[in-house]
Amino acid sequence: MTASLPHQGPWPDEPERPVEDRRHMIRRRALTLLIIVLLIGIPAGYLVISANQSRDSGKDKEAKYSATGLTEGWPSKLQRRIYQVPVPHPAWHVAYYETNNWKTSRLYAQFETNAAGLDAYLTGLGLTRDDLKKGHVTIGARDRKVTGWKFADDGLWSGVVNRQKNPAPTHDVVVDLSNPAYPWVFVVSRTVP
Repeated sequence: MTASLPHQGPWPDEPERPVEDRRHMIRRRALTLLIIVLLIGIPAGYLVISANQSRDSGKDKEAKYSATGLTEGWPSKLQRRIYQVPVPHPAWHVAYYETNNWKTSRLYAQFETNAAGLDAYLTGLGLTRDDLKKGHVTIGARDRKVTGWKFADDGLWSGVVNRQKNPAPTHDVVVDLSNPAYPWVFVVSRTVP
């Protein structure tokens, strides 16, 4: 048999507390649980979402900067502004590639457009169709090797070099006019940082 321990009685001047009923106890515990979930769950959820976004961002950047040739899609607005490559609307089959080193930065771009788009593009460079020289391929062998561009001797190529004073970029432009309604434009814009 166990000896029972003495219980402390209530203080003489303290009022008697009512016994907590079951409904009140359940409500109090539910409120406590809700507070714990909010204090722990929301920050934990935020960390999970943030980690996933950070991982996805890293994969996108890795893919972008590990490219070794033309990438389908439009150059960013910043790239188009820095290299002064005004890709016109409409344009199809847009692709680009950027290289940077301590000496020269280059943006390679290609796209197909319509006749009005070609005129708009040339106007954006400060040129006209009259500036294009028939039969001239102005993009050098080094740049063609980087992009894989091949300009056959029998093509209807026209080209122009748009030299500008530093720090503005220089543009080597080649236009394929074999289909005058939908010409292809190839451009290498290079700038010295």
